[in-house]
Amino acid sequence: METQIEIHSEALDIQACINWVMSPDSGGIDVFIGTVRNATKGKTVIKLDFEAYEPMAIKEMNKIAEQAFEMWPLKKVLVHHRTGSLQIGEVPVVIAVSAAHRDAAFEACRYIIDTLKQTVPIWKKEFFEDGEVWVAAHP
Repeated sequence: METQIEIHSEALDIQACINWVMSPDSGGIDVFIGTVRNATKGKTVIKLDFEAYEPMAIKEMNKIAEQAFEMWPLKKVLVHHRTGSLQIGEVPVVIAVSAAHRDAAFEACRYIIDTLKQTVPIWKKEFFEDGEVWVAAHP
């Protein structure tokens, strides 16, 4: 079970994440790249702020990775998440999964991002032209 679970305050290196999960025995690599979009529910988004309770967030992300390894025959799992203020188009999360076959990689990657959004103590605040709001976690 190889994992790389990290929280960063600087920009995430997508290519380095992909390179890390690659292996000669992996026929499938699935990558989820979450980006800051410019609108939510019809309102223009200016930026997002992410805050984390890092010790617990790392612990929970490791737990999710372990669950994924129990559910699918995976080679490697990487989860990197940003904190701080992010502008439109920036990347708050990268999840990369490698497996011998694509189905396991696809399913595990989806499971990891959905579970992360439900259980990991990372909070998102959306900033609009007319105010701001903390967003409740949901898949």
